Amino acid sequence: MGNLLYAIAVVLIIIWAIGFFAYSAGGLIHILLIIALISVVLRVIQGRNAV
Repeated sequence: MGNLLYAIAVVLIIIWAIGFFAYSAGGLIHILLIIALISVVLRVIQGRNAV
């Protein structure tokens, strides 16, 4: 499950970067970034709890 969250976060960050630099999609891009950041934070928290 942790690897899945990490993969989703990476994909969302890449999509956000492409959208931020290539297109102006407005709020949707920033929502994707927030979701990606939440996924990364969850991954870090779960990683620390597992150790």
